[in-house]
Order: sequence, then C-alpha cells, then structure tokens
Amino acid sequence: MKYDQIDSKLFVKNRKKFTAYMRPKSIAVFNSNDIYPIGADSTLPFEQDRDIFYLSGADQEETVLLLFPDAMDPKHREILFVRETNDHIAVWEGAKLTKEKATEVSGIETIYWLSDFDKIFFDLMTEADTIYFNTNEHYRQAVETQTREDRFIEKVKKEYPAHQWAKSNPILQKIRGVKEPEEIAIMQRACDITEKGFRRVLGFVRPGVWEHEIEAEYLHEFIRNRSKGFAYSPIIASGGNANVLHYIENNQQTKAGDLILMDLAAEYANYSSDMTRTIPVSGKFTERQKEVYRAVLRVKDEATKMLVPGTIWAEYHKEVGKLMTLELLGLGLLDKADVQNEDSEWPAYKKYFMHGTSHHIGLNTHDYGELKTPMKANMVFTVEPGIYIPAEGMGIRLEDDVVIQEKGEPFNLMRNIPIEIEEIEELMNS
Repeated sequence: MKYDQIDSKLFVKNRKKFTAYMRPKSIAVFNSNDIYPIGADSTLPFEQDRDIFYLSGADQEETVLLLFPDAMDPKHREILFVRETNDHIAVWEGAKLTKEKATEVSGIETIYWLSDFDKIFFDLMTEADTIYFNTNEHYRQAVETQTREDRFIEKVKKEYPAHQWAKSNPILQKIRGVKEPEEIAIMQRACDITEKGFRRVLGFVRPGVWEHEIEAEYLHEFIRNRSKGFAYSPIIASGGNANVLHYIENNQQTKAGDLILMDLAAEYANYSSDMTRTIPVSGKFTERQKEVYRAVLRVKDEATKMLVPGTIWAEYHKEVGKLMTLELLGLGLLDKADVQNEDSEWPAYKKYFMHGTSHHIGLNTHDYGELKTPMKANMVFTVEPGIYIPAEGMGIRLEDDVVIQEKGEPFNLMRNIPIEIEEIEELMNS
C-alpha cells in the first residue's frame, strides 16, 4: 500500500451500518478478489474487492470477512480470515497481514488463518438460518469472469441447500452511497492529487506533444503523491478523438489549434476521483471554442446547483437536458424545428450530448448508491456535461466531483482545479 493507513473506526462504523439491516440469525460473507493471470507467470496487479475493503479495510488477496451478529459466541460475531504468512512469503512477496496487524487495520478482534475457514464456517452455519451472498448488481456491470465470490456462492448453495439466501447488494447500495466524513476526506485527497497532475500538464502541453506523453506526466505526479495511479483508464483525446466517448488509445500527436479533452483522475486508498478538463493545445482558445466551452460550463454550474437532498436522479437528467437544449440553440447547433419535432425517447440535444450528467463516485468510479430514491446529504456525484461536434473536429466536456449538503449547493471537491478559460490560458502561457 502506498497510502497512509486509514483509521479502523471507519470500517467499524461501516460494519455497524451493514449489520443493522441483516435478518435475525443470518451470516454475511465477503471475499477478496482473485489475482488475475495474464499468461506464463505474469499477473495483473492486485485490486481488492471494494465491498470487503469498505467493511474491513483489508487490502490483501485471499481474505474473507464473516459477519454474524447473532452468533452464540460473541467472538464470532465479526471474523476476518487472512492468508497465513511465513518467512518464504515475506522474502518473495513482502509482508502480509499478521493477526495483530489485521486487527489494527480492521478493528476486528477475531482473526483466523484462511485455512480454518471451512471448519469455522460449518460450525456457524449450524446456528444460522440465512446467508447473505455478495452479488454484483451495479447497473453498469458487465462481468464475464467467474470471481472468487461466484465460486463461493456456488459451493455454499451446493453444501447448504436448506439455508435461506439473501442479497448483500441492496444493503451496500443503500449505505455505500452516503459517505462518512472520513471517506470524503480521502476523496478530497484523491482530488488534490488530480489537481497536481493537471497543473503539471498545463505547463507541459504544446503543439506536437503526444497524447501518451501527457498521460505519462499525470502518472508521474500521481505516483509521487502516493496514489497507485489512475482511478480508471485515462482518456486523453486531442482534436476529433474527443468525439469518441471512451477513447483510451492516447496514441496521437497534438496539433496547433486543436483542443485536448482529458478525462482522468487519481485514486487514493482505493477511492476514486473523476475529472474532465478540456484545454487548447496552443495555449489559447479560439472564439468558437470559447463559445462552446462557456456553454458547457454554464450547464455544469447550473446542473451542480440541482444536486440537493430530495432530487430524483432520472428527473435531474431531464432538467439538465433542457438546459443543454437552450445552449445548443444559442450555439446554432439546433433550431426550433429540431426541438419541436424531437423524439421524446431521444431528444434533439442527444445529437451533441449523448451521455448522462452524473453518477455516484467513491470506492468505485461508478460507485454503488441508490438511484431510484431521493438524493441524500453526503452522497458524492460527478457533474460532467459535454458538447461534441464532429463536423468541427472538437468535443468539450467538463467534470467535477461534488458532495451533496444538507442545505445549499453541493461542496465541490475539485474547486481548486482550474476550469475558467482565463485561468487555463494564463497558466499555459506563464
């Protein structure tokens, strides 16, 4: 881990929130992610499953969390199973969690080696009626690989067919969407690291640099500030590449007069930030670029104000669509006939702004969080409108991460990251 250790009080609170929703005489189990092979003896860098991390802080492979609030033996109401370490592992892979360190990280007193799991799990299942399975039910999930969690569920259904099954995901959607102050502080640090990368790049970009060189500048700054790197695959799209929403090749040379759309951000302690900025390769916006940029910025600012407790996500997007329609009319990209004759299922503005405006952000870039119920204070959302004009060879998107407040406008975690035209031009030419 590059990040500073998180106070275990956060994970203690998170477990209390989760267990408050569990049925009587029920067990919930959460598995770490697998280490995924590439080929030969190579593997991808380990990334912890965000649910077990949220509930325990354990950032290590081959880890299992078991929660059983009604266990007869109080020491078995919270158990963390970790991989047993030895001198050989320490030499080849580095230090792993000892039992003492696992308690320090998680706040869980009862720690067992993973090799003891089957025996202890069988004993506790004789006391339980229900087991909570941790399935991935995010609205954007598209998982084809069988996970460690999937294998566990398959095994338990076969070996314990008389037990009732329940789902952890609805509980996690409810509690993970509303952030604790400690989580917001971690996300602020991720945003601050992102700011450092952006300011570095403003002094680096000039005609002729390559998109991947810009990517390298960000990565350097992120890692030197104790981030693992990018929170998601970085988009550095110059010129017409900006009209490909998920352009990640980053292999083109920048040209004078073009814009660069950069959708990228740092992670910190497994928490994501998510930023988009659009800057001029030559250090100065053209008048047309300024006109479109200011339209996007106005939509972003007005959309941000709508993120208050009680807002319904789907209705919010409709209102943002109305704002964007007015801006596109002002830019001459739509006319009144386009709007009058639009398809209600695909409004006219979608020709130039085809994606959503906001999503939950936290331990995942597209985080868990309720979307069909009213928004609550301390939910964290992105705000990311854009206008894409292939015929003019440009796309402009602007994005910040904001925290919904009990009263008033959201708090912008990216308030210090330059976004105004004048400040960007000044920094690029200083």
